[in-house]
Amino acid sequence: MTSNGLTNGSSAEPTSRFDPNFTSHVIKTMGPNVTPRNRQVLSSLIRHLHDFAREVELTNDEWMAGVHFVNFIGQTSTKTRNEAHRVSDILGLESYVCFSLCLSASLPLSLSPSEKKRKNTADSPNNDSLVDEIANKIIAEGDIDPTSSSILGPFWSPDAPFRDNGSTIIQNPNPNGRVCKMHGTITNLLTGKPIPGAVFDIWQASANGKYDFQDPENQTPNNLRGKFRADENGKYWFYCYHPTAYSLPTDGPAYQLLTLMDRHPMRPAHIHIMVCFFLCWFVGFESQVCQKATVEDAYKEKKKRRENLVSAD
Repeated sequence: MTSNGLTNGSSAEPTSRFDPNFTSHVIKTMGPNVTPRNRQVLSSLIRHLHDFAREVELTNDEWMAGVHFVNFIGQTSTKTRNEAHRVSDILGLESYVCFSLCLSASLPLSLSPSEKKRKNTADSPNNDSLVDEIANKIIAEGDIDPTSSSILGPFWSPDAPFRDNGSTIIQNPNPNGRVCKMHGTITNLLTGKPIPGAVFDIWQASANGKYDFQDPENQTPNNLRGKFRADENGKYWFYCYHPTAYSLPTDGPAYQLLTLMDRHPMRPAHIHIMVCFFLCWFVGFESQVCQKATVEDAYKEKKKRRENLVSAD
């Protein structure tokens, strides 16, 4: 006997109101010439994107707001402003890419303690990168603590010149800049031996909170940038500015996203560091990006207090 579509009055399993075949159909529309990796990535992207839309039951207005937001990212970006990079950073997705000029392998690198990345510091309101964690996670046994990698950020340049140890990266002095000496030693964490010839690449904002290509009226190209080659003892030393906290641009989609997430646009005072190995005998060492921040920075402490409040919840 059938009643209301049920047999013998038994209960039926609830069914989704969404078409169970829709997502698989979209995936199957890819042609036979798609590479295996592209098929894997795009299939996963489509599945997760569709699951996200179904999970939150995305409305037409919300979808269109997202379309406008993506368009705004493209409209805001220029040759010197990578807004997509910045939004990716805010969402925690940004990747540190080991460029072809850097040889990447498996042995850990150690900077001297004063140059190691400190917790709760950032080039942006969000210092963590999911893609970086996936691609560059170093797992060490025992008490070994390799220098962690960090986000590359949107302001790195491949054109930074080589400079001599003991020189300065300050080409255009800022009246409010506090000159300081930065020095350290690059060593193999496992053996403790120095790594002569390792290249220490540094870039930082000026005392007005702007990088060279953001501030052409006051800074010439490669101001506050430079590469230094470690000496026979793995040591490097040069002069730079004490780092300055600064704000993200507040006229673009990245700031809109921060506002939507109730986050401030200030970046803690920091200096960017990338250590690379150009020559063949450095195979086996991991190129690293990290950041050095000032201990007393107010925005770093504010971020730390916010994280403590979130974790307490």
